[in-house]
Amino acid sequence: MQLAAIERRTTVDLVVERIAKVIKDQKLGAGSRLPGEHDLVAQLQVSRPVLREALARLQSLGLVDIQRGRGTFVGDTSSLTNCVRLLQTALTISPKELLSYIELRSAIEVQAARQAAEKATDEDIAELAKLLKQLDDEDLPYADALEIDFRFHRKLLSIADNKLMQNLMEVIYEFVLAQMARTTPSQKDNQLGRRLHNAILKAIREHDPDAAESAMRKHMQAVIVRLEKQP
Repeated sequence: MQLAAIERRTTVDLVVERIAKVIKDQKLGAGSRLPGEHDLVAQLQVSRPVLREALARLQSLGLVDIQRGRGTFVGDTSSLTNCVRLLQTALTISPKELLSYIELRSAIEVQAARQAAEKATDEDIAELAKLLKQLDDEDLPYADALEIDFRFHRKLLSIADNKLMQNLMEVIYEFVLAQMARTTPSQKDNQLGRRLHNAILKAIREHDPDAAESAMRKHMQAVIVRLEKQP
């Protein structure tokens, strides 16, 4: 007889779950103001760094909107609707379980990068470059950075023009976003991610499939390493 290990929950996980439950149970509408940082720290009895990390994760999931100088608000209706399944996944799936999905993602994206290098038009390359230029903004809100990051990878799949790969990525879409929400640093702390993205773009611009494959493989390995470090 073999039993699965009990999943360990971090304080951040618990804070994310608690705030999400309050929003749901109290049926707070889009734009509703949440208590300030000082009040939340006192009510939840957690440190400021824990609260801030939890709020950043909730923002990446679309549940809250953090506005500098104004406060934290419930996310808009469309964000709330779209993120329900992702929120459930991000809260319940363990880093170890996510690894299998990321390994599948890696296989898809490494091949997609190779094919994109062979097929990319000038317009495709310009669009990829535009997305990465947006990611150069270190003050970019966390949720916006995640969205742009995912659009970059989705564009590579579109350029590769392999419908099966695109369909497979859509199947694991919520797991990919759950992984990104757990492992992607803020733009200010994500210099490695920007370097790896730029290496992928450079290889595609030069129509070098081997270099594109190598750059994407390094990017996916960096993601796996971050995920393996999660408790």
